[in-house]
Amino acid sequence: MRIAYFVLRNRWIARLVRWMFAHMSFAIPVKRLRETDTLMAFYHPKPAYPFHVIIVPKKDVASLMHLNASDAAFLSDLYSTVQSLVDEHKLPAYRLIVNGGEFQEFPQLHFHLVADVS
Repeated sequence: MRIAYFVLRNRWIARLVRWMFAHMSFAIPVKRLRETDTLMAFYHPKPAYPFHVIIVPKKDVASLMHLNASDAAFLSDLYSTVQSLVDEHKLPAYRLIVNGGEFQEFPQLHFHLVADVS
């Protein structure tokens, strides 16, 4: 895990990861729960909760601090995706989490939709 953390902190690797989400998201081997023109939602590969979904923009966005007014379509898709997943999975309580700064281990903006029940 430490090696992966070190590799992802490399600025060239980080750029490659963000480029993949922006230009080749179709090639990312995950089971998509939702996909729109602006985002992709899938189960976390190593979940920390019984229900753990990752929501990633299909745009090169390093962190929440890099979003701006031109990202309104993504934010709209984000909210409607979260609402539909909560409704579909009948989650009575949930959290939408975004990490930043030193807490952000993956070099692409992403949101965690988590719940203690599945």
